[in-house]
Amino acid sequence: MPKFIISYLGGEHPKTPEEGQAHFAKYKEWLGGLGDAVVSPANPFKNTHTVFPDGNVEVKSLTNMSGFTVVSAESIDGALEMAKSCPFLDINGSLEVSELVEMNM
Repeated sequence: MPKFIISYLGGEHPKTPEEGQAHFAKYKEWLGGLGDAVVSPANPFKNTHTVFPDGNVEVKSLTNMSGFTVVSAESIDGALEMAKSCPFLDINGSLEVSELVEMNM
């Protein structure tokens, strides 16, 4: 079955620890509802560095991507339906859904 990556872009940070806990509870409920379709849940990023073609390195993200989840689905439409119910959208974040291509090396 094809695998898809759901990339988390932007989003607002919780204003209080309680708000953060409530959001995380929704996120865990969403993941639980996806069941066996979840291949790799909750992969947040921190300490992002960008390496530029000239070799310079800056501590920042060019994409504002904060993490990802990998799911399996029959099609991109199935993966998009999963993403539409993600609570990351509740905090004004956006999601990109892409099919992962398996490379034989």
